[in-house]
Amino acid sequence: MSGYSFELITGPMSCGKTEELLRRIRRCIIAKKKVKVISPDVDTRAKGDYIESRNGLWLDAVKVKYSVQILSIVKDAEVVAIDELQFFDSNIVKVITELMNQGKKVIGTGLELDFKAEPFGSMPELMCIATKVDKLHAVCMKCGCEHATRTQRLIDGKPADKNSPLIMIGGDETYEARCIKCYELPDVEAKKKKMGFRLLQFSKD
Repeated sequence: MSGYSFELITGPMSCGKTEELLRRIRRCIIAKKKVKVISPDVDTRAKGDYIESRNGLWLDAVKVKYSVQILSIVKDAEVVAIDELQFFDSNIVKVITELMNQGKKVIGTGLELDFKAEPFGSMPELMCIATKVDKLHAVCMKCGCEHATRTQRLIDGKPADKNSPLIMIGGDETYEARCIKCYELPDVEAKKKKMGFRLLQFSKD
């Protein structure tokens, strides 16, 4: 468990990212490492200063608004765990690079794709600088397959339009994991229907 590393855990909602982060943190604690846990203050799912997995596991965490604040908070830490990396500002890439340069071990989680299935925040850059990337899959809440890689946003039980706000913190009632086949973008589907969308058919002539 030496420093100079950045382990990144990614995947859709409900795939177990925070649960895996907590498991790795506890291993570091057993190894008597000095650990500091960081969480963005935009994530309001946890009611207090801690991170919590969907199965009820939790650990104390420091909520941070700006990524540069992390540097002063973790000065004495050997291991820095950061949850929900997609919510931090773009300086998070430089911050994590600096933490690695200081010899610290960094473990983070984040959604690599937003509800529109587009790269989320600084996650593309973070995946590039990570020394290890683990992409987790979830169970598709529509068909039940075990290869869900997308996060479907639901509003009143229906897939949200791609023009709705990027950040809307929720839980099982507002988001669910979907496989590529079951994932929907309503505005695209509506446009196809309105235009009488159909596959091009080529004449044999």
